[in-house]
Amino acid sequence: MKTELRGNTTSISLQNPSLFNTPQSSLSGALKGCLGSLDGACIEKLLLHCASALEHNDGTLVQQVMWVLNNVASLVGDPNQRLTSWFLRALVSRASKVCPTAMDFDGSSTIRRRQMSVTELAVYVDLIPWHRFGFCASNSAIFKAIEGYSKVHILDFSITHCMQWPTLIDALAKRPEGPPSLRITVPSCRPPVPPFLNVSSEEVGLRLSNFAKFRDVPFEFNVIDDPSYLASTEIMPKESSHDFHFESLLNHLTPSVLNLRDDEALVINCQNWLRYLSNIEQKGSSVQYSSLRDAFLRTVKAFNPCIVIVVDEDSDLSAPSLSSRITTCFNYLWIPFDALETFLPKDSSQRIDYESDIGHKIENIISFEGLQRIERLEPGIKVSERMKNAGFLSVPLCEDTIGEVRSLLEEHASGWGMKREDDHMLMLTWKGHNSVFATAWVPIDLQD
Repeated sequence: MKTELRGNTTSISLQNPSLFNTPQSSLSGALKGCLGSLDGACIEKLLLHCASALEHNDGTLVQQVMWVLNNVASLVGDPNQRLTSWFLRALVSRASKVCPTAMDFDGSSTIRRRQMSVTELAVYVDLIPWHRFGFCASNSAIFKAIEGYSKVHILDFSITHCMQWPTLIDALAKRPEGPPSLRITVPSCRPPVPPFLNVSSEEVGLRLSNFAKFRDVPFEFNVIDDPSYLASTEIMPKESSHDFHFESLLNHLTPSVLNLRDDEALVINCQNWLRYLSNIEQKGSSVQYSSLRDAFLRTVKAFNPCIVIVVDEDSDLSAPSLSSRITTCFNYLWIPFDALETFLPKDSSQRIDYESDIGHKIENIISFEGLQRIERLEPGIKVSERMKNAGFLSVPLCEDTIGEVRSLLEEHASGWGMKREDDHMLMLTWKGHNSVFATAWVPIDLQD
């Protein structure tokens, strides 16, 4: 979406407007005509000026732009102001590395990493329908794909600590022919991104087991242990490392380690996962494929799953250019800030916490490069190309799935909507703008 489509504006009172009165000022063009009310489009121009100054190591211009942004930013303002606050923090973090002698802003830009209880996590994923949309669409597609199977094995690659599965377990318990036996396998390593949970994967599995037992669903939960990952976290805690050792995990994704069985329906579930796998080409690497992202897809395709679910945010944050990432990120991440504006007060602790987690994402997108920048989101159309190149065929989500998602959205603010895109993709929208896509895939060999 484009920032100029947003209606809200931010009025500011500049304490030192003479700073920009000289024709030599690099900011004069960006600020001309909008000093009194900085709307989204003007804020975007300021952010791009700051990005350009950082890329050219121009500490003076960086300070000038940040001074203006600091007048705009407010954690209790309108969506543009709140979003700008997190961008400013991320830019300060990056500037402190690029031109530290020029920085005189007080305070740290480091965003606290908040751990939640299981109850708090349930509230978190229910806050706005980004996660619930993916859960609902995925579970409905999985339920249809495993019809007639008495044994089901789900390889769960997601960041939401298995919050998706109680709903599926409940649905399986109500199958007319009786529930299948269900196995869920999760990796021991996880990208260091929100939401953070203050219990282990084993504890999550125990809670799921208790729930499945209550619903009379035969259940087994397994964690893929990666010795090299566990050893590394003893030296450097997970929350302080940007590398979640995916290359090592890939080596552990084998039929023997996963204990794959011929009599089970295999489901691969990827919720907000692919974006954290490097899409950088591995030239000269021992990895067989062009990137770890492609290697993962070809690995799971070789397992011959009955369905692969891919859900993620529909935006392109993988560009090497800082200016491109800022433009896309600012326009895209305005959506959750605007959505939260509709139903939570400005001083709501829930809203502050959720927006802080978005700030964590912004910090990684802007402040880091190379392997430390793990936020490498690709839009649905690009992900679909990868899936097809890896040997998968798209499966359109059925009308029952669409009906369930539509019912879910009726529980939320009226700005949320849904549409089909490219025939096979179900898209969650906010005020008509794409936010999250859901797709289902099968190996081409399975169709032959």
